[in-house]
Amino acid sequence: MTFAELGLCAPILNALEQQGYKTPSPIQAKAIPPALAGRDVLGCAQTGTGKTCAFATPILQLLNQRKHDAHPIRALILTPTRELAIQIGESFDAYGKFLPLRTAVIFGGVGQNPQVQALQRGVDVLVATPGRLEDLYQQGFVDVSKLEIFVLDEADRMLDMGFIHDVKKILKWLPQKKQTLFFSATMPPEITQLVNSLLHDPVRVAVDPVSSPVEVIEQSVYFVDRGNKTKLIAHLMQEQKAKNALVFTRTKHGANKVARDLEKAGVTAAAIHGNKSQTARQQALSDFKAGRIRALVATDIAARGLDIDRLSHVFNYNLPDVPETYVHRIGRTGRAGRDGVAIALCDFSEKPLLKEIEKLIGKAVPVVENHPFPMTDFSEPVRDKHGKIVNAEDAEARQAARERSRERREAAKAAQEKAALEPTAPQPTEEHKKKKRRKKKKSAQSGQVTLQPVEQKPVEKKAAEKKTEPKPAPVERDSRPKLTRPGTRMDTGNQMPVVEFERPDPLAGDRIMDATARLLAPRSVTMAPAPRPKREEQRERNKNNRRRGKKPEKTAAASGQERKQALPKEEKKSGCAEQQPKQNKPVRQTPKQERDRRRSDRRGPDVSGRSRTKDSTQQASLMKPYYLNQDD
Repeated sequence: MTFAELGLCAPILNALEQQGYKTPSPIQAKAIPPALAGRDVLGCAQTGTGKTCAFATPILQLLNQRKHDAHPIRALILTPTRELAIQIGESFDAYGKFLPLRTAVIFGGVGQNPQVQALQRGVDVLVATPGRLEDLYQQGFVDVSKLEIFVLDEADRMLDMGFIHDVKKILKWLPQKKQTLFFSATMPPEITQLVNSLLHDPVRVAVDPVSSPVEVIEQSVYFVDRGNKTKLIAHLMQEQKAKNALVFTRTKHGANKVARDLEKAGVTAAAIHGNKSQTARQQALSDFKAGRIRALVATDIAARGLDIDRLSHVFNYNLPDVPETYVHRIGRTGRAGRDGVAIALCDFSEKPLLKEIEKLIGKAVPVVENHPFPMTDFSEPVRDKHGKIVNAEDAEARQAARERSRERREAAKAAQEKAALEPTAPQPTEEHKKKKRRKKKKSAQSGQVTLQPVEQKPVEKKAAEKKTEPKPAPVERDSRPKLTRPGTRMDTGNQMPVVEFERPDPLAGDRIMDATARLLAPRSVTMAPAPRPKREEQRERNKNNRRRGKKPEKTAAASGQERKQALPKEEKKSGCAEQQPKQNKPVRQTPKQERDRRRSDRRGPDVSGRSRTKDSTQQASLMKPYYLNQDD
């Protein structure tokens, strides 16, 4: 059978031919025809059998047949890991090389701006990890309302990594009417429930029994003490002339340690795990694929979906707790029908895990006894209070984490002590701060025009300069520039022309002006209250009048009270009394108001015509022109 017989179009066939695809794999031959027909597909096959091509090629052909100029998201592929998302995106670009479709990949660990820009330009196929997809959807950058095809890849791995709840949340955003392609290497009960709720009358495609290892992979196990595992890996790579090798460890700390030990043994190596930045992980994987390093040490984050061309060896430095993970790990080699070597290193405490793996795959893994690092430690593993075996790798990782935390605390404490010992700049005193604030306030309140200092000239040359210097031409008043901002006429000397600042008269019309304009309005001298005599002078005059037998002078309040009492009763009742100016009752003033009044009395009247009253609204005479015509 050929790809042309599966019903693929010519552009996709040309792209597959350039990639070196000649005949379809079993999963491709069984999954592509129903996917092209629009049916839901449930694919259950081991890793490395070509699942990506099985769902990528029909998606590209269906989207190409239903062209859309706006490029909305019409196909969504959800994957558990960043590396797998990048790899699937590269496969879509390769298979759709001759199609006018756009593909984008979004994942966490990197900045979102380039991904958002790609989404805003328009995307037909979106490959995403659950975390970043949910983040961008909540921000409004992802619109899946026009989705036509949904692919959930490595569903069982989603369950292992704790993404199953995120997947269920994402499924609620998707349209009810869509085509779903579901791929998984294993089918635990939780995944079976998800399949029953998600797929509608699916076509079930299964290649080989579930979780069976690839038959072409040469498997073996070496019993070795934990301290000699790295030495044995370096020895085997040298003895078997391994071109490249993928080494799986249990913990992130163990991955770093193994990579350092391999470098010391003369094997170029790099580590990838969750604590590495996405840039570092991609760089290490790129160097490994390019052959710049021979060993890539990884945690189970790299156990799924990585397609490394012609990977010769896979080493299990630590046996996994979950037997299915062993199948996924060794599946990185022996891909596309090629042969491969999978070597497991087992210490005494890991023998129970080896039995679980052999039970899953249905046969015993061959044991290699002739090697330079045989097992010598047969002590019973340490168990906790519940009887569970305490893994030495986990304990070592926790101890290393505590050590790093202690080092960070000591470094922070040393930095604080160093900062305390260093001489610091003298802090400004409170008096200095007050002076600085007064100076700043004074400069802000100063005039808006800044005068330049006049250069002083020698006295002996001043007379001669006066004779030779021509007199400036008189400036006419009409020719002076007039500005409409508040101010008065200012004489700035010879440095600047004399400018008269004019402002409109707010009392000229009946227009109501705001509080700022009223405060800036010019006030005539008649509007200002008459200056009151000083109490000391009045008391002195009254004392002199008593000596001379004269009556003492009366205050303004007393005289006003007498005038009020002197009015006839008829005038009080008639309307004539209303025409008389109404006298305000004396209001008892607070001590602060009394001090302000005394200070105003000592200053005397304002020659500029302005009233000493701070608020213009307190003057009854100023309120009338704003609401009534002046003629009234």
